[in-house]
Order: sequence, then C-alpha cells, then structure tokens
Amino acid sequence: MKIVQRVAKLSALAVEEKELATYARDLGGIIHWVEQLNELDVSAVEPMVGAENAQLRMRDDEVTDGNCREAVLSNAPERIADFYAVPKVVE
Repeated sequence: MKIVQRVAKLSALAVEEKELATYARDLGGIIHWVEQLNELDVSAVEPMVGAENAQLRMRDDEVTDGNCREAVLSNAPERIADFYAVPKVVE
C-alpha cells in the first residue's frame, strides 16, 4: 500500500484510502506481466529501428507557397485579391 501511496504522490494524483487496495492489486498485475516479458528469449530477434538508429530524410529548405494558393483561398469567407479579408480588431 505504501508503494501505491508513493506513486500517487509522485504522480500528483489524489488517491483515497479505500482505493489503495484496488490500485495495489492492479499495480501488482502490471509488474507480474512485465516479469513474464522478461522471461522471453529474444536473442534471435533483430532490434527494431528506434529513434537513436533512424536517420531523418532531408529535403532542401526552400520557401514555397505550396503551389495551392487558389485552393487555400477558396476557403476564405471573404477575400481581397490574394489575401483573406478579416475584420479589424485593434482600434
């Protein structure tokens, strides 16, 4: 029960005294499940690509308008030439 209280405190969660037994049982089930995973033999499994091994696809850093000005402006409730028309909000 003290572990559940400590986890709740570290997580900034308000846990009532009557809920401690339920959370303790649930936390025990999670720990048991993780222990079962540790028993698996994964020596023949190739590691998956994670963030540390992945390389970002690079592209040229070019400023463009996306070549879809008319499609974007077609959503404007009101427009003036190639711009959205919006009401003045600062006086």
